[in-house]
Amino acid sequence: MTVMDDWVTAACAELGLDPTAVPVPAVLDLAKDVAHQVLRPGAPVSAYLLGLAVGRGAEPSAAAARLSALAATWPVELGADPADPAAS
Repeated sequence: MTVMDDWVTAACAELGLDPTAVPVPAVLDLAKDVAHQVLRPGAPVSAYLLGLAVGRGAEPSAAAARLSALAATWPVELGADPADPAAS
């Protein structure tokens, strides 16, 4: 097991959730896509939004893919340098 596996197992136990139902790779990919293509603080907020959607019945991997696709098309602000940490 990895530290991530241990964390997810412990967090799920704390919240009464099934750790096998947590699509860790999809959540991590979503966070990466939003952090790199939109803005860094948007990653945890997007993960929360994904959780809300899943709680309302959305299929986790499909909802994460939709948000990742949205991030891929998000326009970069004019004049912002994506390599500049102050820009995010």
